[in-house]
Amino acid sequence: MSTRRDPYEGFPGRIGRTFAESEPAWPTPTLPASADRRPPNIVVVLVDDMGYSDIGPFGSEIPTPVLDGLAEDGVRLTNYHTMPLCSPARAALLTGLNPHRVGYAMVANADPGFPGYGMEIADDIPTLAELLHDAGYATYAVGKWHLVRDSASNAADDRANWPLQKGFDQYYGVLEGLTSLFHPHQLVRDNTPLPIDDFADDYYYTDDITDQAIAMVKSLRAHDADKPFFLYLAHNAVHGPLQAKAEDIARHRGRYDAGWDTLRDTRFAAQIAAGLFPPGTRLPARNSEAGEEVPPWDSLPPAQQRLYARYMEVYAALVDNIDQNLGRLTETLAALGELDNTIIVFTSDNGGTGEGGAEGTRSYFSRFVHHPGLPGDWDPDVDRDPELIGGPRSLVHYPRGWGMASNTPFRLYKGHTYAGGVRVPFVLSWPEGTRTGRLTPGQRPQYQYVTDLTPTLLDLAGLDRPATRRGVPLQELDGATFTPVLADPAHASTHGEQYCEMTGNRSHYRDGHKLVTLHEPGTPYDDAEWALYDIRTDPTEIHDLAAERPDLVAELSAAWEAAAWRNGVFPLPDGSGALSRRNPADQRLSRPLTLLPGTPELERYRSSRLISQRSFTIEIRIEQSGEGVLVSHGDQGGGYNLHIENGRLRLAYNEYGVLHETDAGPVPPGPHDIRLTATAEPGLRWRFTLTVDATDRATSPSVHQLIGMAPFQGISIGIDRKSPVSWPLYERHRTFPFTGRLTSVTYHPGAPGPDSPEAVAEALREAAAAFE
Repeated sequence: MSTRRDPYEGFPGRIGRTFAESEPAWPTPTLPASADRRPPNIVVVLVDDMGYSDIGPFGSEIPTPVLDGLAEDGVRLTNYHTMPLCSPARAALLTGLNPHRVGYAMVANADPGFPGYGMEIADDIPTLAELLHDAGYATYAVGKWHLVRDSASNAADDRANWPLQKGFDQYYGVLEGLTSLFHPHQLVRDNTPLPIDDFADDYYYTDDITDQAIAMVKSLRAHDADKPFFLYLAHNAVHGPLQAKAEDIARHRGRYDAGWDTLRDTRFAAQIAAGLFPPGTRLPARNSEAGEEVPPWDSLPPAQQRLYARYMEVYAALVDNIDQNLGRLTETLAALGELDNTIIVFTSDNGGTGEGGAEGTRSYFSRFVHHPGLPGDWDPDVDRDPELIGGPRSLVHYPRGWGMASNTPFRLYKGHTYAGGVRVPFVLSWPEGTRTGRLTPGQRPQYQYVTDLTPTLLDLAGLDRPATRRGVPLQELDGATFTPVLADPAHASTHGEQYCEMTGNRSHYRDGHKLVTLHEPGTPYDDAEWALYDIRTDPTEIHDLAAERPDLVAELSAAWEAAAWRNGVFPLPDGSGALSRRNPADQRLSRPLTLLPGTPELERYRSSRLISQRSFTIEIRIEQSGEGVLVSHGDQGGGYNLHIENGRLRLAYNEYGVLHETDAGPVPPGPHDIRLTATAEPGLRWRFTLTVDATDRATSPSVHQLIGMAPFQGISIGIDRKSPVSWPLYERHRTFPFTGRLTSVTYHPGAPGPDSPEAVAEALREAAAAFE
């Protein structure tokens, strides 16, 4: 059977033997049909971990004049809800489907082997970018992606879930969930990790991605005056580690000396005065739930208050800088004559976070470690000069008391299904839409959900979501357009019911009532943990009605259960440790690996498989000695660096911010075989031995292993790229490229350490076998 297609089939013109005998025809434009106006441009600005009260239109004291203006002329959704965590919220926002259906029950750093955790957007779930691109839009993404699993963020991946494969024409940013704002660990342009050795001293990531966004828009207009565009500007700020420019921090000095209790009261008063909540709304007491407690500010010693205030000054500087950069973007749009017909959405992926713990930290990756076997001497903080807080040498996070203030007036934090985790600011501006009656400026108390954004933006652009795409039937939406709410302040909410689940925390909303849990990890799931609130009259979730309305608890609990099965929520996390599992195929990443000179930096996850919670040996062969770095792995948040300086071999080990140095003696001219052996010891520790030409030279003191997200920057050979492991060495030599001749660097991963997941699992298996 022939599969040849007739090249003239369906051609609407006429074909003769010559041009003169033929009549041409061209494809019709794919832009949305509109008799009187061009389709609007769309800009979605998504901030990371920003609380409800952190911008001026929602009660903040932080100057945000650009957002103030957009909110004044646009719409504030005061009852907008999202998912409590990064990747699920992004999946829901960009597809209009509930995140478990898309495969993002968790951040894209897990792989327990179940459908809800697939971390891949299927072909029958088009993104907003794909649908707009199909309709003739230029599509751009800058900043945080976090919709590709970390194990698939390397240059050898098929890139199926990278931005360009999900509908974007251009991309610039970081694929993972967080990064240093002064030294991003892996910048990607389009489909390619960029080969960057060093950043300028004045580099700042938020400025950079804004520059890139502006350049994309300018380039489009230089080439096409009419084509509408969709810009997805996803900030890594204000996610930890908190880092801000010195001049921005300086503007907020002293602003938070009165503490989080006073700040919370002040913000709540501003919210009430602005009419964001109904009369009678009360501010809850400080968060006091087990493991989430916040002490009274006045109970803290003065030195602690000064330290904690500094953290919040940095956080405020981050918010301030986001607004400044949004101003640069809107000024560009105005100069191009594009601002009036551009829909600008500003919101956050989830609420403010309590991840910094009660005390905050100057050692982000140490605080971020979640391991059941952490030894008693584990320090989730390091003693650093307060003047370094917020700069490139410190990876900090604020104490959760400030997270509580960020989420004013709500309870709890990111990761929770209480309002503090899921109610966030939302501003939508569209001057042309206001003039044409599509949008009536003001506040909206109607409940709307993150899945509503894609159908709303399609609606405002005059587009219908198709039933099929490229021959594939599309899954139905979960979100509903809220364009009627934008036009009519009195219109009812278009989203009447919604389940939610995050790491076992659950909730179910229906017509003003919300059923919610604060689930204790490892405990049974039962109806006893449900609380019930009427958020129409009690938006701050103070008055639990569960005992008074057992009928409604049972009804909404059953509705949650049904929605969970329908959306792929099960299985729920328990005490089995399944969330720490990885695809068995990843075991191949722990085979020996040889790196040759000129090899680009290895991606973070790929690098970690060679050393994480195990013994390992690094074999370094040099043809000729010289000065410089032989191998480096990590950054200012933790890592190791083997280098030759002044003819002597030295190991710099950065223990989550505490620098240890070991001198292994001289390395004379000529070829050498150098080895660094790390022996995993009980208590999540390593002991390093340095060998030159089969002779032991030095053994380091025992140090804590780098686990969890550390080392965050990947492996480089012959140079210490970007954020340095050793700041003193960086001050002396910058990236310190090796001047000798390096032959190869080979990693030999050894046995898992005594505290590794593999070792613990094997011990449990042996115990079970003995018992049987």
